[in-house]
Amino acid sequence: MDSSKFLILGGNGQLGKALQAQYPNAHATDVTELDITDIQSLQSFDWSNVSTILNAAAYTNVDGAETPDGRLSAWKINAMAVGQLASIALEHDLTLVHISTEYVFDGSKKVHTEDEPLSPLGVYAQTKAAAEIAAAIAPKHYICRTSWLIGEGNNFVRTMLGLAEKNVSPAVVADQIGRLTFTQTLVKAIDHLLGSETPYGVYNITNDGQPASWSEITRLIFKELGRNDLTVTGTTTKEYFAGKPDTSPRPLHSTMDLAKIKSTGLDIADWHEELRTYIKKEVQL
Repeated sequence: MDSSKFLILGGNGQLGKALQAQYPNAHATDVTELDITDIQSLQSFDWSNVSTILNAAAYTNVDGAETPDGRLSAWKINAMAVGQLASIALEHDLTLVHISTEYVFDGSKKVHTEDEPLSPLGVYAQTKAAAEIAAAIAPKHYICRTSWLIGEGNNFVRTMLGLAEKNVSPAVVADQIGRLTFTQTLVKAIDHLLGSETPYGVYNITNDGQPASWSEITRLIFKELGRNDLTVTGTTTKEYFAGKPDTSPRPLHSTMDLAKIKSTGLDIADWHEELRTYIKKEVQL
């Protein structure tokens, strides 16, 4: 597997940074070199030295997507651009790895399988669902659905660590249930899919382990820090976002079934263990 022919899109994000660490010989682009929302930019790009597109680029401001400007940006980046990338992959016989999300589901089922019908709630979710349909145009495609991503960048765990440092006892949502996904786990899975010639298609990829709510995860973070003086007040999603305009609906159940990816021979770490390792690293920095 020649990673020098890998093209990483969205290289400055949490996943993009992890992909660059995994594939240091890959070519990571930014919008100044390749604007994936501009069809002319895509058509003029030299695809002759590319074998695999790793698309980690996305508009991820879930609530921002509910605003007029955000709606346009979300559809342009998350859906239209993916359709154009899929067409490029089809034309040049490339493999397209596209990152999706559990937001493509409404969260009414407690556990989501790969073949569950799409049922997005908000604008962001709708654009990501459309992107999955578009990405499948490429015959060689891996659609990797993930959730609650934690890596090198702004994320929930770092936010809670910051609150602990400020001695804040927060109110945290208790009715959204899922699993954390650490970027190294997602990158390991992507590398496994590409390296083992696993059949193309959709794969759920998160860390393993007992699902938990955001408030339960926060308590674990504080416990790991030894901050028994801090308390976490559980609240509902409805209560938390009450009075806040342009709030996108959230799926209450984000847990995804991992049987399919496990059947390919991939060993997936428990998110509890990865969380402890992540906290220790963050605290030492």
